[in-house]
Amino acid sequence: MKKYLALIPGAGILLACHMAFAGPADYVYTPTVEQGEREIDVKFGHWNTNAAQPQTDSSIGLGYGVNSWWFTEIYMKRRKANGQPTTYDATEWENKFQLTETGRFPVDIGFLLEIERPRDHADGWEVKYGPLFQTEFGKVQLNANLLFERKYHAQISSTTELEYQWQAKYRWLSVFEFGVQGFGNVGKWNDWAPESERGNRLGPAVFGKIPLGGRQAIKYNAAWLIGTSSAAPRRNIRVQMEYEF
Repeated sequence: MKKYLALIPGAGILLACHMAFAGPADYVYTPTVEQGEREIDVKFGHWNTNAAQPQTDSSIGLGYGVNSWWFTEIYMKRRKANGQPTTYDATEWENKFQLTETGRFPVDIGFLLEIERPRDHADGWEVKYGPLFQTEFGKVQLNANLLFERKYHAQISSTTELEYQWQAKYRWLSVFEFGVQGFGNVGKWNDWAPESERGNRLGPAVFGKIPLGGRQAIKYNAAWLIGTSSAAPRRNIRVQMEYEF
């Protein structure tokens, strides 16, 4: 279950109570799939709305490229929030589908489907899905994703919310690339919240892939994100490391 990060005065309080934000360890999905790829994926993220409300998320996953268009991965997720001990938070099943051949069209397109079962079964099942887009201009790679999220069979009813992700990176060297990333939640997908109540974050990011021989490699990406709306966490650091084999 995504944690509620901020309450704002007045009528915004009611909206904030119903708006879920992407977690501090969330990353930008890409639409490409490599058949036969196996990976161990570790993610870490930390943010805070103020000194009294820190949150740290971490996860470890095992993934496999089933074929040329389907990659699937299982995650175990942990969370530490509001000074409480770190605990198991949820199990997540991520599926990514590549819908177009890489480089055949001006924009590569994929589709994401995630199903998450929180530790607290009163939170029901969390489902996230949506299209993934990627294009390139020389050494610049651009990604943009629109993701819909909703909880099912939860004690508290929910609506479908819309999240977005984007990134731009310059592919300088394979072992070191740099760019910028952004994340946000606009609230109900068909009735967007005011700008001040969205969880918008953006900041610089680094990326890279270190070959280890054969199919083995270490991939990494990390970002330092700053909240650009009053409802967003002030600071968010996120890191992802993948061992491919």
